[in-house]
Amino acid sequence: MRCLFLLVPAVLAASDAEALKPETLRAFHGYVHRREAGIENERARGGRFLWLDDAAERRDRARAGQVVIEPSAGAGKGAIEVKGGLIHDWIGAAFMPGAKLKDVVSMVQDYDNHKNIYRPEIVDSKLRGQNGNRYKVHLRLLKKKVITVVLNTEHDVEYFPLDARRVHSRSRSTRIAEVDDAGTAKEKERRFEEGHGFLWRINSYWRFEERDGGVYIECEAISLTRGVPFGLGMIVLPVIRDLPRESLVRTMEATRGGLSR
Repeated sequence: MRCLFLLVPAVLAASDAEALKPETLRAFHGYVHRREAGIENERARGGRFLWLDDAAERRDRARAGQVVIEPSAGAGKGAIEVKGGLIHDWIGAAFMPGAKLKDVVSMVQDYDNHKNIYRPEIVDSKLRGQNGNRYKVHLRLLKKKVITVVLNTEHDVEYFPLDARRVHSRSRSTRIAEVDDAGTAKEKERRFEEGHGFLWRINSYWRFEERDGGVYIECEAISLTRGVPFGLGMIVLPVIRDLPRESLVRTMEATRGGLSR
């Protein structure tokens, strides 16, 4: 499952192509390593499985039909500046009344159908391969804000059933390439990691729990993008902070409504 967003600078004309630097990638991997250890210790190995259960107010809002979205603890307002880029870390949650765990997980694992469930942000999706609870997935992502950006992405996804009521998963992007002139005879994919830096990496961590007459769903999305172009901070920074949240809201809403499609 993909929890999906990409950064589109508000003044793209002033932004040149931006290559991913080794130090930027190292910062992302370091952050992800620490966060994955925290997720494993806090959620999968005892304690409270759901982030919603950390605060009754969150859980009540989800039960009332809201999509609950917040920056991850330690992520400030959702974006962390590192050398050469920004790490974005947001958590979203919702409740699917009347749903069954097996049906929700089966829907999420139907990757060939993601282009229908998550349209318009996913315009194409294919299951590349499966080995037990491990999946290789292709997603073509689209984001339209000021301009239209298309990305071809590949992901490794693994599911971890804990018991009859709880499952969690981990998705890591393995390749993200920007597409120029998408859908035309001139369509051309840029070289890996040599686009505008709208989205260099995205990992997502899902939790599903059946209880209270339905299924709770949660997703934490950790992404890496280019930083703010010099001189455009006042214009671009609010967009950077808004887009990850907006996209996660849409992803949670689409998942919550997916069984009725």
